[in-house]
Amino acid sequence: MGMTVGVCRIVLRLPENASLKGKRRVVKSLMEKLRNKFNLAVAEVDANDSWQIAIIGLTCVSNDARHTRQMLDRAVDFIQRTRLDAELLESEIEISRAF
Repeated sequence: MGMTVGVCRIVLRLPENASLKGKRRVVKSLMEKLRNKFNLAVAEVDANDSWQIAIIGLTCVSNDARHTRQMLDRAVDFIQRTRLDAELLESEIEISRAF
């Protein structure tokens, strides 16, 4: 069957944010929730110095490509439904087989 790796890149706009400290608070809270709820690896991957843009990377490893895709889709949906302080500008998912 093999191993499937899914990667998701999410671009968020934080319109109410006015400082890097405020951005870190929002991003840290979101990343912690994604880790706990979906058991994904999560990191801020770009735009670190921007106050109102956050770019987050998510990854999921599984033996089933469908499951990998579902987990990442559910995480994106979770952000859209629950984070009123962040506007989802873009999400991109890539699934690939490894080994």
